[in-house]
Amino acid sequence: MTVGDLLDELAVQLAGAGVPPARAEARDLIAGVLDEPRFWPTAHRDDEVAEAQEGAIRAAADRRAQGMPLQYAIGRAAFRHLVLEVDPRVLIPRPETELLVDLVLAAQRGGRGRAVDVGTGSGAIALALAAEGAFDEVHAIELSPDALKVAQANLAAIPEDKRDRVRFHEGSLLKPVMGTLFDTVVSNPPYISMSERPELPALVREWEPSMALFSGDGGMWAIRALVPQSAEVLVPGGLLAMEIDARRADLAVAAVRDDGRFTDIETRLDLTGRPRFVVARRKEQ
Repeated sequence: MTVGDLLDELAVQLAGAGVPPARAEARDLIAGVLDEPRFWPTAHRDDEVAEAQEGAIRAAADRRAQGMPLQYAIGRAAFRHLVLEVDPRVLIPRPETELLVDLVLAAQRGGRGRAVDVGTGSGAIALALAAEGAFDEVHAIELSPDALKVAQANLAAIPEDKRDRVRFHEGSLLKPVMGTLFDTVVSNPPYISMSERPELPALVREWEPSMALFSGDGGMWAIRALVPQSAEVLVPGGLLAMEIDARRADLAVAAVRDDGRFTDIETRLDLTGRPRFVVARRKEQ
């Protein structure tokens, strides 16, 4: 079968399953399974598809037709310069979180000393920092043992000579590393209130792990617990950088300010102009 024939067939299948836009989804699905650029299937319609490849593509299309998000159906997601394994045990990495990595690298002049990623999920933040930064160590903490297995498998996505920088820990927030000092604490914690669950897109609500999405205390429990723990482990002048819910930016800033051990507290905007990140420095005294 040619790429073009398969593309046409899958577009019909996905349209019948109510997946919009069906042709673009079919194109992206084929490209993703074959690990090719997004528009490769369109430009290579006459190429033959090997039998094993066709089987893998059809299996992914069946999963997508059942409502599974594209990245889970393919089993991979792009994050910055990395291609990571993903499945329903972990969140699908978002473009906004790529900006969080940019913030950390810029604020820390490319990285120094130790960094810790709290709630690492697929390992996206920790592995990007290890691959792109100059940190001596990057620690990745995850409460879910299933998610931690995904992150550990994704270590293979970064250059081999940088893998020994990464340390994985299972546990809640910063508890596994209390007693160790860090130059950087970074986190994309759960920050959605359970009351907001019905508002989420079905692809998120029905497929992505609730543990990584929802937090108690109106979506603020994880942030309010992380801030004082961060103050305990950060060196003087150390960086705290968190992704937050734009609707609760003021509450997140207040949580950092009210701790009393941080200075230079700022919000930073995402690509849509919404306050999406809070950054702060540990006070010298």
